[in-house]
Amino acid sequence: MIAVTGAAGNVGRPLVQTLTQAGEEVTALSRRPSDTHRQADLTDPDSLETAFEGADALFLLCLGDNPRAILDAAKARGVGLVVLLSSIGARTRPDAYPQPRAFENAVRQSGLDWTILRPGGFYTNTFGWADTIRAHHTAPAPFGDIRIPTLDPADIAAVAATVLREPGHTGRTYELTGPAPISPREQAHTIGDALGTPVRFVEQTRDQARADMLRFMPEPVADATLAVLGDPTADEQRVSPDIEHLLGRPPRTFAQWATQNTAAFS
Repeated sequence: MIAVTGAAGNVGRPLVQTLTQAGEEVTALSRRPSDTHRQADLTDPDSLETAFEGADALFLLCLGDNPRAILDAAKARGVGLVVLLSSIGARTRPDAYPQPRAFENAVRQSGLDWTILRPGGFYTNTFGWADTIRAHHTAPAPFGDIRIPTLDPADIAAVAATVLREPGHTGRTYELTGPAPISPREQAHTIGDALGTPVRFVEQTRDQARADMLRFMPEPVADATLAVLGDPTADEQRVSPDIEHLLGRPPRTFAQWATQNTAAFS
């Protein structure tokens, strides 16, 4: 059985669906229990022992401040393999992304079989434009012409399903990107093309964007995100071949994703 943390999220939801369709027995875990999700709070490792009951593999988010306790709880319940959803920032900006770095270190030292996935930014971050696109056909963001190779979370889920189900990935770290760098301005125009209605990109200042981010993320995370968006390193702009290597197809384009998600912006 495979336990999936963050089962209600952008990666966890399609991962549960993919694994279930492949005939795997899955325990879907999230902070808020439901008819289909069991409760599991990664910020409270003492609550996890029953959540991992019966699982032999675990898809793990970087959440909480005690990764060793989470992994110990998994190991105690018979989990032998962990696939960690980390971040490219754990390598490119380890000081700015201490949580993913700490989880990666804990996974490597856990005694479990492990695979680490390091994605860049998600296409789904543009859902933050949904209200302004619906109301004003505008998309506000800073650094309008800086390109980075963001990706579809469904591709991350497809990779996670592959490494959870197939042998040969133990001790490997995969960096996951989209097929090409794309800028916020290009994303806004692409959403407009998908909708059949022009969407105007509105350039924010760094301070304006930071103020918006601080409404839903901690200050260090906002500052690290702005650093990547405004001054990406060469590695953060590099297109990785890992998705195509693992899935036998290229990652989905932003245009494909936008076409599939027009309802969110309509």
